[in-house]
Amino acid sequence: MHRRALLLAASACALPARADEAVARRLAAGGVVIAFRHALAPGTFDPPGFRLDDCSTQRNLNDDGRAQAQRIGAWFRERKLVPAAVRTSPWCRCVDTARLAFERAEAWPALGSPRAGTESVNAAALRELQQALVTATRQRGRFEAWVTQQFVLTALVGGGVGSGEGLVLGVDGDRRPQLLARLNIA
Repeated sequence: MHRRALLLAASACALPARADEAVARRLAAGGVVIAFRHALAPGTFDPPGFRLDDCSTQRNLNDDGRAQAQRIGAWFRERKLVPAAVRTSPWCRCVDTARLAFERAEAWPALGSPRAGTESVNAAALRELQQALVTATRQRGRFEAWVTQQFVLTALVGGGVGSGEGLVLGVDGDRRPQLLARLNIA
């Protein structure tokens, strides 16, 4: 019985590594987007009166969040995976996550928090994201990295996502966003 317990423990430890490597193979094949929720930024929502052009008025990454973003980048570098594009919400915690992980970031308003927009602006942003996802899935051999907020990912694919978690996204036969895999780098 002791040998069986050791084998079960060893295989349980190997599961996340195998899952991570399956994600790496999927990204290397291209035709997907990996969309991250920003790294750890304690609290909920931004304070009243926050401004996008002033990080001191927003909820930001803490030391753990900055370290998490750097670990995300290390995971990609270790596997020699380089996104063709790195797009981010203009919120500072998203820009910082993208820059710490990928050393570059292009702010894209469509990835911005829907809590700051009107219903029509949010619907237009969601359509823009869906179309960009369709376009990205047609590009074999390359992938994009997006960094955004939980609200955006929930609107795009439904369900929750943890801080710093990546969702590998494709589209189904009807060109609707499809969650293909998750990447959690602790």
